[in-house]
Amino acid sequence: MLSIIIVTCNSINFIKPCLDSLLNQDCQDTEVIVVDNGSTDGTAIFLKKNYPQVRLIESKENAGACCARNKGIGVSSGEWILTLDCDTVLSGDFVSGIKETIKGLPSEVGTLQPKIMKSDRERVYSCGVSVSFLKRFHDIAKDSFNNERFDKPGYIFGACAASAVYKRQMLEEVKDRHGYFDERFFFLVEDVDLAYRAQRKGWKAFYSPKTVCYHNGNSSLIDNKKRQYLCWRNRKLFLKKAHISKFQLTVIYLVYDLPRIIYLFLANPYVRAELIDKRHVPCFWKTNEDIIHI
Repeated sequence: MLSIIIVTCNSINFIKPCLDSLLNQDCQDTEVIVVDNGSTDGTAIFLKKNYPQVRLIESKENAGACCARNKGIGVSSGEWILTLDCDTVLSGDFVSGIKETIKGLPSEVGTLQPKIMKSDRERVYSCGVSVSFLKRFHDIAKDSFNNERFDKPGYIFGACAASAVYKRQMLEEVKDRHGYFDERFFFLVEDVDLAYRAQRKGWKAFYSPKTVCYHNGNSSLIDNKKRQYLCWRNRKLFLKKAHISKFQLTVIYLVYDLPRIIYLFLANPYVRAELIDKRHVPCFWKTNEDIIHI
């Protein structure tokens, strides 16, 4: 069975195209789970009324994409789990293509990355995640116009969780006290962390371009300063968790992180506030407008 987990948070303008593109396909031996993260725009009510065939899990507040995905995984029963952002629209043969691809994967592959296109259907959103020596991570081919270069399957570092397929066996092996996806990340970089933990357990990730979906991006309407802050904060956590030699960590800090900290201190009020406080304070967004430090 394939379990499909979709996270919503004030997503009433996005969830219908997403679910329609999914449920109009052959979904035999497939379960669809939507985890709603405290929506106040009527998303949960809309889902109950219009999609009774979907299993809905409601949270009272927005605890982050990581927590929501973990809840979905926890109640799912599939051997493979597909995570989808609510602002994705699937190609007509997406589900059948995923199932067919899974059948032919080597046993060591624990993650499958479809080709994620932008909503304009011309440019690439992600062909997977890449990580450099400086531990800088980015979506492969992001913003590039689609061409035959991105139609070659192959092994990658990890998958972009906006649309990624994970083997349950792998997820159970990498799970720790912070969950399958580390809930301290809230969202952003959590898929990089999961890919890194999976690699350390001997699992591989594979890119399959024949399965395609289309992603709008930033459906939560979070402004760039807050996203920038979370990327910086979550990078610190990722580096802390990663098993990096002191020499490499020193090089990474001097070459990349120190100049970036100086820039962000001047340019980002959230980074500046944390640095002045001189303490790490995880943030959880109760709404799309406010960051609450606890």
